Amino acid sequence: MKKNYILSFVFLFLTQFLLAQKIEIKPYLQDAEPTSIKIMWQTDSGEESIVHWGLSKNKLKNKTKGTAFDINFTDKRVHEVSLSELKRFTTYYYKVQTGKAVSEIYQFKTPPFSGVTKKINLVAMSDMQYDWQHPTKFKEVVEEGVLTYFDENYEGDISDNLAMVVIPGDLVERGTNFKQWEEHFFKQSEKLFSKVPVYPVPGNHERNSEYYFKYFQLPKNGNPEYPEHWWFKDYANTRIIGLDSNDGYRNMKEQLVWLQELLEKTAKNDAIDFVFAQLHHPHKSELWIPGEENFTGKVVKLLEEFTKKANKPSLHFFGHTHGYSRGQSKEHKHLWVNVASAGGAIDNWGEFEGRDYDEFTVTQDEYGFVLATIDPNKENPSFTLKRISRGNNIEFRDNQLRDSITVFKKTIQPNQPILADFSKENQPIYKVVLKANSFKSDKKDAFHAASNWQASTTEDFSKIIYNSWKQHENWYYRENRQKDDDLSDEILDRKLENNTTYFVRVRYRDQFLNWSDWSTVKTFKTAK
Repeated sequence: MKKNYILSFVFLFLTQFLLAQKIEIKPYLQDAEPTSIKIMWQTDSGEESIVHWGLSKNKLKNKTKGTAFDINFTDKRVHEVSLSELKRFTTYYYKVQTGKAVSEIYQFKTPPFSGVTKKINLVAMSDMQYDWQHPTKFKEVVEEGVLTYFDENYEGDISDNLAMVVIPGDLVERGTNFKQWEEHFFKQSEKLFSKVPVYPVPGNHERNSEYYFKYFQLPKNGNPEYPEHWWFKDYANTRIIGLDSNDGYRNMKEQLVWLQELLEKTAKNDAIDFVFAQLHHPHKSELWIPGEENFTGKVVKLLEEFTKKANKPSLHFFGHTHGYSRGQSKEHKHLWVNVASAGGAIDNWGEFEGRDYDEFTVTQDEYGFVLATIDPNKENPSFTLKRISRGNNIEFRDNQLRDSITVFKKTIQPNQPILADFSKENQPIYKVVLKANSFKSDKKDAFHAASNWQASTTEDFSKIIYNSWKQHENWYYRENRQKDDDLSDEILDRKLENNTTYFVRVRYRDQFLNWSDWSTVKTFKTAK
């Protein structure tokens, strides 16, 4: 009798143990608002979806239930719980439960409403898809990169100092491979996304997979017939826009119409100072020309028009090319920023067809992430981008700052440059040397970051025969092609006509993307 009792007890214990749920994907945060947030996780089975939460780690007195849905046609379940009636800009603690499976306790911080004056941070990184030669590179970028950087440079938990992470595509190597989502993406990033909301857009490697759309609950404020393919999210004074540049969606007129209408509304919204768009494919790529897409060029044009009309700076984050690039539009306060690679194999210099584009100041074949710090200062809001590098397979870099730029909403023009007078004698028909004075500005810390020289055969510059735009630095193929150029002179390096009058002008730009007025026009005449 005693033996049968013991066997029954062992059988019951083993049955309960075997049937107990297991958390396979730890909790991660989605769609945060000042008064609400979504928490998701995955278990091997079980329908129960509970979040215990509260203002103290020791008193999780609130209990909220959610829903579970199948994934991959198995017993596995993805759980989603929406917390509401939260306080803005407040730290909360939580743990999740499915049956007997209970997570450890995590924390998050709700976003502020617009009008906050405290600086906020977001991280942009992309193309963390699995590299078979470096299988844990994404984990390294997250834990030794992002988490360590914030631990060393900020006080408090990362949830207090990082508002969100945006990912412009290629989260996994093959989006239709179910196991890759758990093993290659979520497990390698669990220490970050359990505390900080993540907002991706699909890349080509996602393959428009249903797994992508089940794992992420993004804002549903795009076209309702294409939910979560394009959307926007506001954080303080910045509007984050997610777009789908993949085959099958980049050619849809609906997406560009939606974007144009959204930008028109944003231009009139006094609460928004900046627009950050993210999409996967580049318009131009210095490391890999075949990866370029015309669709992104159309997006850039809309953002440039918005910036000019609204006087609100903008940028677009992208990936696809596995390396970092930072450039800027010539006529607008608009930045072009490739935020790869966070794990995918580096596109090394010389490995593919590339090109030195005028727009780009810096291109680096390195791993890393981009930190954006937004300062809502009411007198003159600004944002600063920093590239934090992990180096590459040839040279390791331990969170090294490799590039930085700050853009202000308010324009403070540099002083109008003054051209040297060279009209007293005839000039040769080739290699005419143009000169102007040194850069000056009333803006504190401003320096000479770019020059635009033009020559024309007409006084109104309707027939421009020379148009040179150069930056203060041009890092291409591991060298600065602008080294020792102070931008205050220019060789008009093209053959001119004999006995002809030419009109010349120049303008200067500071590192904050502010152009001066054009100089007073000067003339010269070539020899007979």
